[in-house]
Amino acid sequence: MTCVIDRHPCEDSPWLGAMTLHPEPESVPRARRWFRKFIAPYNLACSVDDCALMISELVTNAILHGRSDGVGVVRVEWFREGASLRVEVHDPGCPADVRLRRPDADDVHGRGLLLVDSLAASWHFGPSRFGGTVVSFVMADAWPA
Repeated sequence: MTCVIDRHPCEDSPWLGAMTLHPEPESVPRARRWFRKFIAPYNLACSVDDCALMISELVTNAILHGRSDGVGVVRVEWFREGASLRVEVHDPGCPADVRLRRPDADDVHGRGLLLVDSLAASWHFGPSRFGGTVVSFVMADAWPA
């Protein structure tokens, strides 16, 4: 199985769902699809397209730079925090390797975190509670007040 989806059974929990993906290129479109499917019932007021794009970029980075050696996994989780949506992408890589790049116009790669930085209300990276790295973003006003 290449994707495992979890949903929290408690309506009052800020944790809305998660998926665990193998570090392979097919996981990027799978993450977009599953996020769209499982976030739909929550009727987000923010752009689901922007969220899916940022998830794509972060999952791609996790696969390319997560140093999983084929053994680790990429985990995506999403939470409600008041009126905001927070999405976390965990991988087995080193937090010190995360950096916002300013690529030249002719560079083919290096725009993932730049996109996240421009679309999200905020973003953060650091050590993951699962070991490795977590990169997260927050979409403000994801739900009407």
